[in-house]
Amino acid sequence: MIHTMPALGERMSVSDALQSLLLEMGQQRSLDGVLRVVVDRLAEEQHIALARIWLLRPGDICLTCPMREECSDQTRCLHLVSSAGRPRSESADPWTRINGDFSRMPMGVRKVGRIGASGECVSVMDIEKDAKWIARPDWAHDEGIRGFAGQPLVFKGDILGVLAVFTRTPLGQPCLDWLRTIADLAAASIANARAFEEIESLRGQLELENAYLREEVSDARAYGDIVGQSPALRTIIQQIELVAPTDASVLILGESGTGKELVAQEIHRRSTRSARALVRVNCASVPRELYESEFFGHVKGAFTGAVRDRAGRFELANGGSLMLDEVGEIPLELQSKLLRVLQEGTYERIGEEKTREADVRLIAATNRDLKAEVEAGRFRQDLFYRLNVFPIEVPPLRKRKEDIPLLAELFLDKSSRRFNRPSKGLTQGNIISLQAYEWPGNVRELLNVIERAVITSRSGAIRFDLPRPNSGKTRKADATPTSPSATVVSDAEMKQRDRDNILAALNQTNWRVHGPGGAAELLGMRPTTLTSRIKRMQLAKPDAVD
Repeated sequence: MIHTMPALGERMSVSDALQSLLLEMGQQRSLDGVLRVVVDRLAEEQHIALARIWLLRPGDICLTCPMREECSDQTRCLHLVSSAGRPRSESADPWTRINGDFSRMPMGVRKVGRIGASGECVSVMDIEKDAKWIARPDWAHDEGIRGFAGQPLVFKGDILGVLAVFTRTPLGQPCLDWLRTIADLAAASIANARAFEEIESLRGQLELENAYLREEVSDARAYGDIVGQSPALRTIIQQIELVAPTDASVLILGESGTGKELVAQEIHRRSTRSARALVRVNCASVPRELYESEFFGHVKGAFTGAVRDRAGRFELANGGSLMLDEVGEIPLELQSKLLRVLQEGTYERIGEEKTREADVRLIAATNRDLKAEVEAGRFRQDLFYRLNVFPIEVPPLRKRKEDIPLLAELFLDKSSRRFNRPSKGLTQGNIISLQAYEWPGNVRELLNVIERAVITSRSGAIRFDLPRPNSGKTRKADATPTSPSATVVSDAEMKQRDRDNILAALNQTNWRVHGPGGAAELLGMRPTTLTSRIKRMQLAKPDAVD
């Protein structure tokens, strides 16, 4: 009969022993640590031959499990997670393995399974009087096994698993009471360790996301929100509204500098994953030999230069969205691994056997013709189909020239603040010159031109340094001369048109500037910009005039 806790160098009362075990379990911060302490301390007791813990987890080896035929529910079972014991033979393997024949126990099957299913204790007080329970009589005989006791691990009404011991002496009621107390303490410690590990995991994920976001802020997402009122841009907004609430993969197509990343950000912002990070990978800037590490991460020592563990972008984006910018640059040999993650939702870090899950919404972007790349054998057809579930094509700036004044005003306002220069409005001549240019660099080039103008225009009006249509710096279409019949509008007339347009928007919205349906949204400009123009033009609501 067992009356004391494991030998600790001195005889202890049951109460002292339980307090000692409780203190040691409470010092553990990991689940493995708690499990190890429980079975090790039980196995140190001279009367206990073997102590084991099974925890309730999803089924994982159902196809190869030796107890498959006895299992009626292959969605979950009891997993052997910790084992300790003292075989009689010094040459025998220590009983610490957790991958033997009883590594998985179906619910309701045999002693351990019945305990897990019912939540009730199962015990055999003396094997010599009741031998039918033992699965391996020869092992029990050779090891002098006389008793078995199994207790459910229950925390707040939920069955977490089973704690079981095999003893070399017959069992008595004091032993069962003592084991029940230990099982209750162990269940609470297991629940606490799981909660602590989840907190640590979330903290680690937040640290990774914060580090990534700091990198992104320093990389300066240049153009802010999507701005414009052109039909082409309205079509994009409609497409975003359709696909954003789903988890469908999106392929954003368009020339460099058109704002594909802004479209990706808007898709993520309107999705159900908006509370988590949108992680971006510029596939064109990743060295060929580092693609796999960039995507999936690596462990310390996996290759030369791997001085520490590193999380990949899929791990950073778990629960959120992953944007693969310039996806056409991914090497052909890695595309199959990327396809596997998208299809199965699993991956491994380089140098690690552990399989990790990736719950990621993929948004890809490219300025290449991926269909042509597929035909040329440089891009996998199956990966193309996987990415091209919902394509969105972002038009070049030359096809949405009506948006140029709004974009230019926004960039001018931001650049003036950034470079601490006085804010200067755009003249009609500025707008005409901007709209006459074909913008081979698209929105990114427009931003650069305005920033350069803000820096160089120390006094007087803003002047833009743009290539002339016949200078040879633009594409062939840029050299098309302006039609002689085109009507030239004076600066005064353009100002009056701008004033009338703003008044029309204000009257239509009952002079509401901010919010959905407000005048600023109707005009496609920021509320602060509109407010500034209203003041500059000295506009006032009719009923507010004295």
